[in-house]
Amino acid sequence: MIQDIIKDAGTRMDKTVASFKVDLMKIRTGRAHPSLLDHVQVDYYGTMTPIPKAANVTIEDARTLMVSAWDKTMVAAIERAILESDLGLNPNTAGTVMRIPLPPLTEERRRDLVKVCKSEAEQAKVAIRNIRREAISDLKDLLKEKEIAEDDERRGLDEVQKLTDAHIKKIDEALAAKEQEILSV
Repeated sequence: MIQDIIKDAGTRMDKTVASFKVDLMKIRTGRAHPSLLDHVQVDYYGTMTPIPKAANVTIEDARTLMVSAWDKTMVAAIERAILESDLGLNPNTAGTVMRIPLPPLTEERRRDLVKVCKSEAEQAKVAIRNIRREAISDLKDLLKEKEIAEDDERRGLDEVQKLTDAHIKKIDEALAAKEQEILSV
């Protein structure tokens, strides 16, 4: 019973860390990366679809993405979706191929991106702490119902805390790596 609670909490914490890392990938660092357009949605025959599912996104060079639409009629829609996104990118279209140059980041913009990363990290930590709180509550309920002994509860609480500390450390490491990536010129 205790192990089930701990295993469930660990699984949920792993998902939180993975989600945080995906969110970090969406924050651009000045270098071209195909995942930059993963969250940009385009109207693909009446269905909102991520750009990578409507076109081929590749890296042309360190600061340029190349988007090749699979359907010639979708070029204008993809271009409009990129322009309207919050990424601040301006695609250059030539036929069915779009080249998207990534402008160099200013020092001020880099600091803003670091603040965004820290905010995302704090949200992930709060989610992990909420999972910990739920697991602790479940353990206390088991103790209240006399299904486990106090020693078992204490061991369970220690394991949940160790799990929490390990996952928060993973978030801090991912944040530090992203911060380093953003601030390096």
